[in-house]
Amino acid sequence: MSANGPDLDQADARFMSAAIAYARRGLGLTAPNPAVGCVIVKDGVIVGRGATQPGGRPHAETVALADAGESARGATLYVTLEPCSHHGVTGPCAHAIVRAGVTRVVSAIEDPDPRVAGKGHAILREAGVDVRVGVCAEAARRGNLGHILRVTQGRPMVTLKLAETADGFAASANAHDPRLMITGQAANNRVQMMRALHDAIMIGAGTALGDDPLLTVRLPGLDKRSPLRVVLDTHLRLPLRSRLVATAGERPVLVIAGEGASAQARMALEERGVLVEIAPLAAGGHIDLASALSILAQRGVTRVFSEGGPLVAAALIGAELVDDVFVMRGEKPFGREGLPALDAASRARLADPTRFRAVDPVQVGVDRMLQYERII
Repeated sequence: MSANGPDLDQADARFMSAAIAYARRGLGLTAPNPAVGCVIVKDGVIVGRGATQPGGRPHAETVALADAGESARGATLYVTLEPCSHHGVTGPCAHAIVRAGVTRVVSAIEDPDPRVAGKGHAILREAGVDVRVGVCAEAARRGNLGHILRVTQGRPMVTLKLAETADGFAASANAHDPRLMITGQAANNRVQMMRALHDAIMIGAGTALGDDPLLTVRLPGLDKRSPLRVVLDTHLRLPLRSRLVATAGERPVLVIAGEGASAQARMALEERGVLVEIAPLAAGGHIDLASALSILAQRGVTRVFSEGGPLVAAALIGAELVDDVFVMRGEKPFGREGLPALDAASRARLADPTRFRAVDPVQVGVDRMLQYERII
């Protein structure tokens, strides 16, 4: 029990949960800014609500204050991340909150961005606003993890998605066999929605060559939420006739190549509208994944959805660069030897409770969705 009392604690948790749910509306849309949610409550009733708008502006607090109008005076404002204190395109949210007459602010977590980092809360306290920090902190930290990692570690958060048969295989061992259709429509639709909640979709060159994917969001009304498409392509093998290259003018495509990649191949891709960046190579001769993620962070990407298959998955897990793992397990076994979706070392890391927490499995149509969250 806190000094606020159990009733106020419960109310704070309830309204902060609403703000966190509202923040999810901005996932995949607000980069390079975090997706923040805000609700304003007066006499136990929500009088204003807001989420960070596409492109990162206006901020959630500004939207919620405009929604509340005069009702914000004397109200409590719940926000999933510390209100900003620096001047950017618009003035600081902390000052706007004070001007609106809000008397109490409940903030889930402090913003690690050095331009804020406690300064927003200090502005509020100096103005006489009652500030409480730490309500639903773990959930808010998860929701803002991409922003947090980008400003503290120089990389976006990484969500890894894999599909495996009931006996653990992602593909046939014979490269000439047809692509396995592992999951049903419900699971496929769930993956499409997950794509829309990220700023970039990332695959390896093997997936690009083998599947010739489009990597867009194929759900009615959500096609415009298709994120940046990223290919890790050490030697620039992406075919000029691939669907990714053919649609680069409609949805951006970024190829991250290794040092020493063909200048001619780079020029040919760039002439077709493909963005190309160069990353250093790791010891095994492949692109250094930490450097590739750093390139994405520098471009403002905060959330990456990796669909790169077993090799990229193992490399990301081994390098400790994965924050969320979703395994879509089909209902049918492959029935013979194939390519494992995860190698033994990767499965051992996911099973290590000091590294990952297993979330209760979810049934998605005929398939099972397993989730593992990195311990943060």
